Amino acid sequence: MEQKTAKRAILIYTEQTPNPEAIKYVTNTMLYDGTADFKTKELAEEWSPLAEHLFKLPYVKYVYISQNFVSVTKEFNYSWDDIMLQLKEDIKKYIMDGGEIIKEGFEEYLREKEEAEGASFHYTGKDKEIVEKIKQLIDKYVKPAVEMDGGNIEFNSFEDGKVTVIMQGSCSGCPSSTVTLKSGIEGMLKRMVPEVKEVISVAG
Repeated sequence: MEQKTAKRAILIYTEQTPNPEAIKYVTNTMLYDGTADFKTKELAEEWSPLAEHLFKLPYVKYVYISQNFVSVTKEFNYSWDDIMLQLKEDIKKYIMDGGEIIKEGFEEYLREKEEAEGASFHYTGKDKEIVEKIKQLIDKYVKPAVEMDGGNIEFNSFEDGKVTVIMQGSCSGCPSSTVTLKSGIEGMLKRMVPEVKEVISVAG
């Protein structure tokens, strides 16, 4: 007699984020052990079947996937009251049906992209030490805090005292992210790394 494999019960709950256009959908299962930021349909089509699936909905603007959650940023002309539950059921069904989240090779793609453009220059000497310290501080103090809000901040470059970072997930386009960037991250880095004069965000 053929046995049917029982589908695992997937639980999903929503969390508000500081960005009124973004909601964090948290699950009871690991989705992706890393950070995956999809600001375009084209990138989603290439690397994330889940993000590609969500982009087919007219109100989805950005998709960010990390650990056990998906942050969805909506188009501004839609109301969460109208779409939040529908989106929750859609994500839940996709995961329960065993849909692929992120394709293999995505980490290699990110590494190659970073070497080509991003984090960014090949630093030497004193600058290399400074960059390593900046990255450690962002990883230790900044990322855990913004991840709770469904976002992420990646180091991009350091030159002439200016640090550039990339806002991802709910941080991208968030009205309060400028305050976070200036009073939080810039203030901390200036205190801990005297060579840092300014922190700005650039498009990822």
